[in-house]
Amino acid sequence: MLRPHAVELKTLRIFSMAPEHPSVVCEIREHLARITLSRPPLNIMDIPMIEELHNALRQIPSDGSVKVLVLDHQGKAFSAGVSIQDHGADKVGSMLEKFHGVFRTLGSLAMPTVALVDGMALGGGCELAVFCDLVLASDRASFGQPEIKVGVFPPVAAVLFPPLIGRSRTLELLLTGEVISAAEALGMGLINRVFPAQDFREKAQEFLEQLTSLSGPVLKLTKCAVDSNLNGTVSQGLPKVEQLYLGELMQTEDAREGLNSFLEKRRPVWKEK
Repeated sequence: MLRPHAVELKTLRIFSMAPEHPSVVCEIREHLARITLSRPPLNIMDIPMIEELHNALRQIPSDGSVKVLVLDHQGKAFSAGVSIQDHGADKVGSMLEKFHGVFRTLGSLAMPTVALVDGMALGGGCELAVFCDLVLASDRASFGQPEIKVGVFPPVAAVLFPPLIGRSRTLELLLTGEVISAAEALGMGLINRVFPAQDFREKAQEFLEQLTSLSGPVLKLTKCAVDSNLNGTVSQGLPKVEQLYLGELMQTEDAREGLNSFLEKRRPVWKEK
């Protein structure tokens, strides 16, 4: 099991099961957790790397100290996908179970998740990036699900993409295996922001600092409110969100502080993690 073993001031570093050659590194600093795919240049995910990624996700604290989780990468690709070798008949069942476990754990996290993509995000790498709540990309990034070209389809994308970009767009991407630019992905609603490559890290950091400057509990409750009724009607969803708003949000110190600071014309001082 992957365990944290180094603490520096407010920074906690979590290393992989093979710290001399880590495929995944997790660093928690202040209120931001960053999991970095560290198998350059393409960050192709084999079963051991998938297990490392899942272990890193399991280590993210649930005590409220982390406001935002970032999925990042080293090398010229976010990830070019899951290893073809692990799609063989002898491994594919285990691979799918472990890979989909990553998404179940990632989807269970209360805090907002952000993918930083400064290069290719293909196959399972595209699924992993787009599954995050927000995707920030450089203008040299590209996205695609080329599985059809090797005779398979991407299960996560087949489920995830239709609510994001519609049935016909999803079918176009999955049936053609076309790789699209960051600008095209932005235009169809697959990702959130595109920054110039030369300024990508700086702009992404500014965006992240904007999020982490806000109240952690309110960030999480806002995500919960949005997710509470994704497939329902307004009349079905509003009672749930009203209860969340009145029963949880308005009971927090930060909600009261935010409203009072506005009335008092001052910057809010968040009380909660």
